[in-house]
Amino acid sequence: MAKIVRPTYPLELSVGVLLLIFVLSLFLSSQLFDVPWRELLDARHFFAMSLVSTAVVIMAVILWEEILFPIKIVPTRDQVTFRNHQTKLKTQLIIYLAIPLIFGFIYFSYEVNHVRFFIWALVCLGAPIAGKLHSGIKNYNDFLKLTYHSISYKNNDAEGVFLLKDIQRITLIKDENKVLHKFMLLMEDTSEVTIDLDEMELEPFYESIDKAMYAHYKNLVTEVQRAAE
Repeated sequence: MAKIVRPTYPLELSVGVLLLIFVLSLFLSSQLFDVPWRELLDARHFFAMSLVSTAVVIMAVILWEEILFPIKIVPTRDQVTFRNHQTKLKTQLIIYLAIPLIFGFIYFSYEVNHVRFFIWALVCLGAPIAGKLHSGIKNYNDFLKLTYHSISYKNNDAEGVFLLKDIQRITLIKDENKVLHKFMLLMEDTSEVTIDLDEMELEPFYESIDKAMYAHYKNLVTEVQRAAE
């Protein structure tokens, strides 16, 4: 059964926030069109302004994931796996494609102020990529899996599987706020392996990983506190 690590905001709050964003952007989007103000009140231009507002709302939904996307883990009796929410990323990519379609349609169908139009388009197209989609795609296959017999992980640079019988100690490395960011495995052959959770885009799972470490490997776990780098 899936366990929700980070829930979405209450429906009333989410709808209220998105409606506020829509109304504000609807009012401001009038500056994209090179027509007299009275022409903006006709149905044709009001439709275009609504489309721009929809693009802004889509951008907000992607950047502010708590509005629509909960974070879940699915623990089993023997293991728990932490990874980028792949279904979420696919959904984000699909709805993101509506943004270039909207701006392309408006550009070829309406008389626009080119400077303002391209500023709005670049913000709506670029912010989701810079804020969420790029890191999500980059870390699409990354994961951390904890079982009672092994620890396995994968990030962009490395991957590995470490049997519990080969590990002397697991050191949890936390910041000044006692938030787990990485951990180090001291192996029986005295070699060390550091697994950096920040590189794997697992921020929503830090607390759950911390608890899972103690639940699975209580006798091996120690922790140290370091200032944030």
